[in-house]
Amino acid sequence: MTTAASPSPAVRAEVPNDLAAFWMPFTPNRAFKKRPRLISRSKDMHYFTPEGREILDGSAALWCCNAGHNRAPIVAAIQRQAAELDFTPTFQFAHPLAFQLSSRLADLAPADLDHVFFCNSGSEAADTALKIAIAYHNVRGHGSRQRLIGRERGYHGVGFGGISVGGMVNNRKFFGSLIAGVDHLPATYNREHQAFTKGEPEWGGHLADALEGIVGLHDASTIAAVIVEPMAGSTGVLPPPAGYLNRLREICDKYGILLIFDEVITGFGRLGAPFAAERYGVVPDMITFAKGVTSGTVPMGGVIVRKGIHDAFMHGPEHAIELFHGYTYSGHPLACAAALASLDVYRDERLFERAKTLEPRWCDAIMTLKGLPNVLDIRCVGLTGAIDLAPIAGSPGLRGYHVLEHSFHEAGIMLRLSGDTIELTPPLIISENQIGEVMEKTAASIKAAA
Repeated sequence: MTTAASPSPAVRAEVPNDLAAFWMPFTPNRAFKKRPRLISRSKDMHYFTPEGREILDGSAALWCCNAGHNRAPIVAAIQRQAAELDFTPTFQFAHPLAFQLSSRLADLAPADLDHVFFCNSGSEAADTALKIAIAYHNVRGHGSRQRLIGRERGYHGVGFGGISVGGMVNNRKFFGSLIAGVDHLPATYNREHQAFTKGEPEWGGHLADALEGIVGLHDASTIAAVIVEPMAGSTGVLPPPAGYLNRLREICDKYGILLIFDEVITGFGRLGAPFAAERYGVVPDMITFAKGVTSGTVPMGGVIVRKGIHDAFMHGPEHAIELFHGYTYSGHPLACAAALASLDVYRDERLFERAKTLEPRWCDAIMTLKGLPNVLDIRCVGLTGAIDLAPIAGSPGLRGYHVLEHSFHEAGIMLRLSGDTIELTPPLIISENQIGEVMEKTAASIKAAA
């Protein structure tokens, strides 16, 4: 029973009575709580504030709502599953949807990437892939292969494995010495040679050869795996230089090193294909995924593994556990239902093909922002883009924060910021008219922060 002194559940959900208790992730908490950016509802390409103000989603939330928001088939699938089977463990037990989804994902992945290990996020997926890589060499009698190679400016989530191989300074510097035995390839971005490039830059493929130097330093017998994002996303949309990923594959094959593609951002249509591996014609040994697999509706992540890696573990007594790894919610029934429904929407609406078709229009549109105040560079590939802004002297990130504030409160658009870089990654359902609207609103916020 609701009394006059007790607000209804809907009101409590939309208007928090206290902002203090929630320690927000990757957020300047004090600044946010002085002027909150609250969202209470979503549909298709838009969010809505508690007051009902419309906010155009220019970032697919956090690179994840690829099919847009509150899509009826996905919502219905989650509701049905919650009413039928809320949870069952996948340690020693299972439910049918986990197997159905694994088969669907294996069919989407290239070549013999045929086996799926589920977790709950991109961070867990990265740590899972790294553990599988080390364990794989171990079960094959190559226990000395423990070293992991990441890349400068890489992002592989926030677990200790992910931040160790990652290369974004602020994600690393507060957390001690991290995992030992990690080295890094150089970043692939060079503004002098690549500024205002559409798609893959011609300069930079040679940077993959740095892996030869790392092998020379440590010896191949000590290296388990190399992990890279095909397109580095969170650091500000860095498409791979032409030939770069092919060269990494060649060097890894030469020395028996596993190659892991972190496709948490690039998977499920973001670059116009199910996975970036298909776009670039390079088959990695493992693909990590999350975000778009459920179009952001229910947390889920995982690793797709090549058959030979999986099969290397399938020895010994049949009653014995092959890999001592997993999570309570690996393959959660609600997540599986959401993922299967999301894959149906992607297929039925041909959203991956749509992203490929819209890419030229998208890239032409974002390049119209060249020449605006403080714009230093613009990059785009697939339905992603980034705009580097000149920082305010002595206050890195402040100009970007001014853009964020204006974009939400005045322009009515949700953008993603990485320091002084604006990242644009809309849902794949975006229309051509909405592409223009994204650029107009972004331009207004860049000018306001000049």
